[in-house]
Amino acid sequence: MQHETGPRPIVSEALSDTGRIRHGYFTRQGGVSEGLYRGLNVGIGSADSREHVGENRARVAGWFGAPAENLVTLYQVHSPDVVTLDGIEDWRRYGERPKADALVTKRPGLVLGVLSADCGPILFADRQAGVVGAAHAGWKGALTGVLENTVEAMVGLGAERERIVAVLGPSIGRDSYEVGPEFVERFLAHDPSYEAYFSPSPKDGHAMFDLPGLTVRRLQQAGVQAGQLGLCTYADADRFFSYRRTTHAREPDYGRQISAIAIMED
Repeated sequence: MQHETGPRPIVSEALSDTGRIRHGYFTRQGGVSEGLYRGLNVGIGSADSREHVGENRARVAGWFGAPAENLVTLYQVHSPDVVTLDGIEDWRRYGERPKADALVTKRPGLVLGVLSADCGPILFADRQAGVVGAAHAGWKGALTGVLENTVEAMVGLGAERERIVAVLGPSIGRDSYEVGPEFVERFLAHDPSYEAYFSPSPKDGHAMFDLPGLTVRRLQQAGVQAGQLGLCTYADADRFFSYRRTTHAREPDYGRQISAIAIMED
């Protein structure tokens, strides 16, 4: 197999005019993994070759001009928890990856990354304050507050809520996300207006769920400038890994893509 020379992530116009801040929503392009994990699989939790995952992560860090050890990611557990980092030494004190689902920093040189394979990767930036964040939000994280907590953690570092730009990257879209009645009931019990994010499914008693729509609404209600790329992971196997697509295909495992953001060093 011929390996591509390097990753070329998708960038958001809304986050691009941010001075020293650089970001990318990485696809499968530009990695060395093979088979089920073809391309840029950065999933430490997958059964892919450690060597391949390590090389892929190094390529992501390299795109930011950073050493591999400056790419920081979490042991994601669908929680509302956020880690605030002051620097790479601060990160090393954690030892193993902490269990949380968002990262924030104002320290140049750190590359904050969140992994996804249908859940929503959200990148945040306040250009003026020089504060960035990255969050992983599936339905559970979005419902329990990981987005709002990320905003609060950024404000704690000096960001202004109304200046924060937050963009949802590739995630599973409404047309690909069928859920059962218990799922719908859970959301409507939380807020009856969430009915707007469910539409009829071809399967009786089920519904199609608009996770991206809900995510953007929660961000807007948190007072930030919110948007999304509008890209579905399930529907685009060439560019994205998808947990649900893998499950439907009865494949034994799946890769993870990464979305990352950094304040560049002078």
